[in-house]
Amino acid sequence: MRKFLVVPGVVLPCLAVLPAGCSSGDDPDENPADGGIPSDVRLTPSDTDYPAVGKLDPALRNALQQAAKDARDRDVDIRITSGWRSKAYQQRLLEEGVSKYGSLAEARQYVNTPEKSTHVFGRAVDVGPTRADDWLIQHGADYGLCQAYANEMWHFELLTTPGGDCPPQLSDAAAG
Repeated sequence: MRKFLVVPGVVLPCLAVLPAGCSSGDDPDENPADGGIPSDVRLTPSDTDYPAVGKLDPALRNALQQAAKDARDRDVDIRITSGWRSKAYQQRLLEEGVSKYGSLAEARQYVNTPEKSTHVFGRAVDVGPTRADDWLIQHGADYGLCQAYANEMWHFELLTTPGGDCPPQLSDAAAG
């Protein structure tokens, strides 16, 4: 698995000799190439050098960028906590969910399979902090952004036209 050195706005591959800032671990949560976001990085919808943002569906990314600009004008900071993910990363998240919740059925309420995950196809984004979630829940439909699952206030997809009505939320990821 390739490692990356993350400098604000730049993602560089780590080489055999590890420069400062490169990790010798294989934590996909820290691997930008798989859609991971290093813990010391705060992504915005404009940080397209990171695959988690850059590999989002362009229409979704554009809607997020416009929403983030308007939210910022109201002192609300929208950050991307998860965006596009590789199939391997999504599978790892599902396996962690099974371990955490005790069964595939329970895990599926929070984590979709790689074949069904809208994150894998670049059509979903998780945002934070909670203030940003609240703002998008109230104003997201103005941009076509809708909270997809009732149990995930941070998960948004482009599910309507700007200014349209969001469809009813699904109860959880397993319902999708």
